[in-house]
Amino acid sequence: MAGDRRSRDASPLRLIAVAVILIGLVLVSLRLLPGSPFVSQAAATWGAGAGDGTRATNEPGDRSNRPSAEPSPSPSLPPLPFEAKDLDLDIEGWYGWAVLDRRTGEIIGSKTMDETSTTASLIKSWIVSDYLRRADEKGEKPSDAKLADATLIIRDSDNTRAEQFYNSVGRAASIKRAISMCGLTDSSVAPDGGWSRTALSPRDVARLANCIAEGKAAGPEWTDWLLNEMRQVRGTGDFGIRKAFPAAERKQIAIKNGWIDRTREQEMHINCLAIGDTWTMGVMVKYPIDMGYDYGMKNCQKITEALLRDPT
Repeated sequence: MAGDRRSRDASPLRLIAVAVILIGLVLVSLRLLPGSPFVSQAAATWGAGAGDGTRATNEPGDRSNRPSAEPSPSPSLPPLPFEAKDLDLDIEGWYGWAVLDRRTGEIIGSKTMDETSTTASLIKSWIVSDYLRRADEKGEKPSDAKLADATLIIRDSDNTRAEQFYNSVGRAASIKRAISMCGLTDSSVAPDGGWSRTALSPRDVARLANCIAEGKAAGPEWTDWLLNEMRQVRGTGDFGIRKAFPAAERKQIAIKNGWIDRTREQEMHINCLAIGDTWTMGVMVKYPIDMGYDYGMKNCQKITEALLRDPT
């Protein structure tokens, strides 16, 4: 009888234990059921980055599917002192301009920047460059007398000495080297092979200037020397692009200009090449011969002034 009583007393305990177990199983089932309010929050954010609870639990844990960090933007380059714009200037005849960004190689310019004109003395910057580079390639150092001649060609645009240098570098063969080495796309050798009638476009003038600035034209040994000479152009040849800049900046801008009256065409051909710290520029104008040199020289400056950004 005592045994039967113990069995009867234990039955409620067993029933309670079974009930607890069943309730527990139901709760566990509810936690695993998608969309249940009992779903574990820890499971929803497992594997996510710190502070990131956006990845769902049914997404694969493959790292390749995780969003990559955005690369830091590279700092933008300061703007050049020039703005790309269509000019509407009261200028007689034809003109064209181009600016090359030395940092990127990008060229902006007028719609006429691929049209050509004869360079006159502007091409002397290449003739001297070609002479100096070729001498260095041969292991030769130009004499003091030759360097003095080169100075007169660049600073004072001496024609007689320019012709002597041109002969020494092979005449038309030198212009062909300029076209090849400096990546000129619009230019050509003069029909008579002379340096004065070499045909360049405004954008090829900017390319030639960059070729000088980066050391290809004169070579590493003589580039700094040449640029220093071009910063000291004086007298009649000191006009155009750098005159558009404040006086304090002009002395850092290297130039070589060209000016000639073409009786065959009855035109004046005035050309300007300039090299700044981050840019090069070419401006070319031609107009009726009876208007004189000064008109074109001032218009090289006028075109540059119209393209300069407002310093404010």
